[in-house]
Amino acid sequence: MNILVTGGNGQLGCSFREKAEGTDHRFIFADVRPGGDMVLDATDLEAVCKAVSDNDIDVIMNCAGYTDVARAEVEEDLAFRINAEAVANMAEAAKRNDALLIHVSTDYVFDGTSGLPYKEDHAPSPVSAYGRSKLAGEKAVLDSGCRYMIFRIAWLYSRYGKNFVKTIYEKSAEKPVLNVVCDQVGTPTFAGDLVDLVINIIDAGMLDRQGTYNFTDEGVCSWYDLAWEICDISGHLCEVRPCMTSDYPTGVRRPAYSVLDKSKVKETFGVDIPYWKDSLRFCMKELIENEL
Repeated sequence: MNILVTGGNGQLGCSFREKAEGTDHRFIFADVRPGGDMVLDATDLEAVCKAVSDNDIDVIMNCAGYTDVARAEVEEDLAFRINAEAVANMAEAAKRNDALLIHVSTDYVFDGTSGLPYKEDHAPSPVSAYGRSKLAGEKAVLDSGCRYMIFRIAWLYSRYGKNFVKTIYEKSAEKPVLNVVCDQVGTPTFAGDLVDLVINIIDAGMLDRQGTYNFTDEGVCSWYDLAWEICDISGHLCEVRPCMTSDYPTGVRRPAYSVLDKSKVKETFGVDIPYWKDSLRFCMKELIENEL
């Protein structure tokens, strides 16, 4: 199959690039910045449609996104342009060319007040500009009438790009003490695990199983727990101290509880999802080895 990966220079796109060579598919990595196979501005509808048509694309894998949650509060127009308008363009291109759009969304479409893991049909209620822009992207996909899969993830990390795991790994090597919030609870998503899921779906010919799915690794932790585990694996002699969100106001409300129920994705695709600590150890091993 011919697969167009948008956001090909980002951490999820790079994770796809890492595993693409081991498949029989033709991957084309596109990004608004040079560095991939194609420079593509996804906010330009005709450019997206031309890229899909000219390359006979079967699957559009959208890894692009505006992900700076705090800055989105003052750049909401830009967040919507990337997270909603560009997504609408990809959906339209998919519809015109009978391609499947696989779109990545977020736990931020929920308000984080639930005491139980969120299921896919839980009513969205974003409380941030970022969350509103991502929900608008989901709606654009649904309204387009294209063939689609939407995967809602949370706390994405990898050895690429900027993310919490890399930040804590670097800062814990420099500082004797780190204060990390313990009152925000969720589950990390190792980018490699999401890539494996998508490639397995494509390989197994399950592209007709359209819908919205939750996907993170298994288990539950706070940001404090995650930071503590990172320091423990790395061997850095840094004390991680728990603190409250109110101790470090950022001007943006973040979900206090963002655990996602993954029953649907496991039942639909017959997958086993790794435990978050196992995937973290795997990623940390890669991160450390690539520093040597």
